[in-house]
Amino acid sequence: MRIQDIIKGKKEWQAHMGRVKVLPQDYQIVYKEIQKYLFKVGPVELTEGTGLLSGIVDLFEEGVALGKGVLQVTGSDVAAFCDDLIKDSKTYADMHQESVDQEVYMANKKMTDKHK
Repeated sequence: MRIQDIIKGKKEWQAHMGRVKVLPQDYQIVYKEIQKYLFKVGPVELTEGTGLLSGIVDLFEEGVALGKGVLQVTGSDVAAFCDDLIKDSKTYADMHQESVDQEVYMANKKMTDKHK
C-alpha cells in the first residue's frame, strides 16, 4: 500500500466520521455500537474503505431528515439489523470456520491415509 493510499484512506475516514458527528446524539450512539459490532463480526470488505458504514450514515441522515428516531430506522434489535446488512457478505468468522474445517479435513485425511 502506497503512502498516498494511506493518506487518502485517512482523509476519507475523517470525512466519514465528520458526518457521524453531526447526527443527533441517539443516532451517534447507535452508529458507534453498529461500528463496534461490525468490526467484531463484520464482513471482510469492511476493511476496504467506508462503503458499508457510509451507507449506514446515508440511511441515518435520511432518517433524521424524515424526523424519525434511530430505532425507527434500525428497529429495536440493532444486532439483527447489522446481521441483515451483512447476511450475504463473507465475514472473518466465515474465514475462520473455513480454516478450521480445512484443518480438520486434512487431519482426518492424514489419519485415513495412515490406516490404508
